[in-house]
Amino acid sequence: MDDTMSNNPVNKRRRRRKENFVGDNSTNQKDNGDESGVEGSEKQGVVKTKGLKEIITSLLLLEEQEKSDREEWAKTHQEDKLLFEANHKKRTRAMLDYHSKLQDYHHNLQNTDAVRKRKSRNNVTAAVATAAVAAADFEDSNQKRTGGGNGGNSGGAAAGGPQRRLWVKNRSKAWWDQCNSAEFPEEEFKKAFRMGKDTFEMICNELSSVVAKENTMLREAVPVRQRVAVCIWRLATGEPLRLVSKRFGLGISTCHKLVLEVCSAIRTVLMPKYLQWPDEESSRRIKDEFETISGIPNVVGSMYTTHIPIIAPKISVAAYFNKRHTERNQKTSYSITVQGVVDPNGVFTDVCIGWPGSMPDDQVLEKSALFQRANGGIMKGVWIVGGSGYPLMDWVLVPFTQQHLTWTQHAFNEKIGEVQRVSKEAFARLKERWCCLQKRTEVKLQDLPVVLGACCVLHNICEMRNEDMDPELKFDLIDDEMVPEVGLRSVSAMKARDAIAHNLLHHNHAGTSFLS
Repeated sequence: MDDTMSNNPVNKRRRRRKENFVGDNSTNQKDNGDESGVEGSEKQGVVKTKGLKEIITSLLLLEEQEKSDREEWAKTHQEDKLLFEANHKKRTRAMLDYHSKLQDYHHNLQNTDAVRKRKSRNNVTAAVATAAVAAADFEDSNQKRTGGGNGGNSGGAAAGGPQRRLWVKNRSKAWWDQCNSAEFPEEEFKKAFRMGKDTFEMICNELSSVVAKENTMLREAVPVRQRVAVCIWRLATGEPLRLVSKRFGLGISTCHKLVLEVCSAIRTVLMPKYLQWPDEESSRRIKDEFETISGIPNVVGSMYTTHIPIIAPKISVAAYFNKRHTERNQKTSYSITVQGVVDPNGVFTDVCIGWPGSMPDDQVLEKSALFQRANGGIMKGVWIVGGSGYPLMDWVLVPFTQQHLTWTQHAFNEKIGEVQRVSKEAFARLKERWCCLQKRTEVKLQDLPVVLGACCVLHNICEMRNEDMDPELKFDLIDDEMVPEVGLRSVSAMKARDAIAHNLLHHNHAGTSFLS
């Protein structure tokens, strides 16, 4: 039965169709499996690529964010720096203004104190004189009552003049008496006082009417020559007052007072004669001499600024702190400035004294009376040569300071350096001659301008009278120059400087030693 049915043609066709259907399905399933595997691998590759792109994008965003943060931090830091510098300048300006007012106050206070002391001294002298007269009258009346037994002695006292009634300590004046004698050698005198006897005598004669004092019943006045000698010796050697006191046989306070009195007299009497701006005739001579030295026309002065060491002041300490000297010497330094203009012979024609040592050269110049006169038109058509610490202005000629200089600019700097050397050597001789300027002094801050002014005047007198310098007094002058923040103050001055440099080179005035 089964075999019959299996052999049935219809059944055979059905089985064959079924087997074909089953085979096709298995084939389709296999094909579908292969296609789904390929699609899975492609999808997995797409996912990995997308993840990698996201990571790279994140890194780029992080880098951009970090760069933005750095730029913002740099901008904030620059703003803070500018704000700090502005505040520092503002505080320094306020401190300098306060210092100027304080100096005026000290000056007024000193004048008031001097007047008060003078009145008190006069009152004491008058009281002592009155007491002496009363005592003499009382003694005379006693002598009359006792019959004049001591009349001879009384008459002798009266004939000898007023007697000293104040005890004074005896001090030796042997050294000064020896120097003051006519037999004292000229060379020894010049070595001691930095000038010859004739120059010293001339100064004494000029100051005699101002510094001379009269004898009193209390004591004999110090002679004019000794007064002047105490001052000049103190300036020349810089010795402490206690040593000056022993050398001249005077008290320490007396020596201190004499130094200030004579310096004040020098500044009052001699400065108008021996330290003044040149007149028209002198200016022509100065121009010719400077042009002979450098080939640069219309130069009326060589300018330089030096520093004088001082003890740390009790007020405005930061203003007087000298950062450059401190860094170079590895020792805390305080100073005040002296700005000077000299002629070709090294004689000062203008000085500005007393500004704090923290001020750069260009600010000292702006504070000076010379700057005010120049703004008034006195410097029209002329030059004052300065170093790289000064700005280029219509009347201030300075060297080129940029890094890469042309041949013409090198030649100009070489020639202008010869003019600068005149003022620097003059300041070196000033400090060599007056050694008190080389070290910190005992003079009070408010009295220093008077003392320094006297040194400049005495320097001029010695230079004009050709007083030779002692070779043993050699001093190395070192002053740091800072290029000003605004080095160019005038476009016309820049063009004029370029024209001068061009003329120097093409008219064979400029040397070429810088090439060697």
